[in-house]
Amino acid sequence: MRPHAITLVLPILACSASVTIAGSVTLEPNVDTFDDAQEEETVGFGNGSVIVVPIPFSDPTIGSGLTLAAGYLFTIDESSKPSLIGLATLRSSNGSEAYGGAANFAFDNNRWLIKSLYAKANINYDLFTPIGRLPITQEGDLGRLELSYGFTQDISAGIAVRYLNTSISPDGLGLPPIPPPFDRFLNMEIVTPALVANWDTRDDTIYPTKGFNLNFEASHSYTLEGITGDYSKSFVNFTKYFNPIPNGVIAARVSTCAASQETPFFDQCSLGGTDAFRGFPVTQFLDFRSASLQVEYRHQFTKRIGAVAFGGVGQTGDSFSDLSDGGTHSAFGLGARYRVSKKFPVDFSVDWARNNLDEDQLYVYVGQRF
Repeated sequence: MRPHAITLVLPILACSASVTIAGSVTLEPNVDTFDDAQEEETVGFGNGSVIVVPIPFSDPTIGSGLTLAAGYLFTIDESSKPSLIGLATLRSSNGSEAYGGAANFAFDNNRWLIKSLYAKANINYDLFTPIGRLPITQEGDLGRLELSYGFTQDISAGIAVRYLNTSISPDGLGLPPIPPPFDRFLNMEIVTPALVANWDTRDDTIYPTKGFNLNFEASHSYTLEGITGDYSKSFVNFTKYFNPIPNGVIAARVSTCAASQETPFFDQCSLGGTDAFRGFPVTQFLDFRSASLQVEYRHQFTKRIGAVAFGGVGQTGDSFSDLSDGGTHSAFGLGARYRVSKKFPVDFSVDWARNNLDEDQLYVYVGQRF
């Protein structure tokens, strides 16, 4: 399974515990039930809440579809964020399907954070090549475990490990399957340890209005089986939030990514892969370096209704000095927001984006893009 696709395949499991469960797009009575459950929540595993929610989505890489998720939300101690144990399954309009689970724990006054994820998926997508689009089917298993320690209320660092067992095959009409023994080269088993760090001064993790979030990850992948060699990758996302007028928020994100020359295409830097860039499929601009800038204005008209306007520019290339050689890719758009919870600022989001190639893309998801 493509690592880039993990937020597409299991978006509900990749979110924080409060976003995941509060991000219901079901009918209003179900949202009220969640609000009531949170008001009555007490400390301890046995005093948690069970929530089951369907979540529609749309993304240019795998199409539109529905995610069905179930989660158990609880608080380990009074001073820590909610913890989550959840399951999810999805199916999209292009035949992609997946299922998996996540378990996130926060305890000791948020001093310790544990995040775990497992997903099994069969994903169909187009790989953009110099000779055109190549339909690809990629299936496999992905697991990730992360442990972070909070040195202060704002700064944490830790380690993570990812396990990926995946196979790739062409999926177009008239394209023959890869015959043995060559097919084994497209089966890959990769283990990736990583260092992670986060500096977060946001006033809210769901709908921030001020502060910033600096997120960093550096990894080195070891290929246990397959044609790929060992490779390294790192990325940085810096997001700043301003509150210039009442009910108005400006969010700006600067992102950069670097991968070694041995990195396989599905783990390279891309617009939309690690930076949440809207306007292009995540497989359209892949390379060993990337950089992007995005700005979004968010406005809340009523307690329920909001809207956004956004724009971004990005570049990809073999090296940072060659980023401009491939041109600058840009996109802008508008979005509508509907707040699904009375207590938590969680929005059901629909975004339209137009890129500099005059192509339109539609995104449907829960929460904010960044």
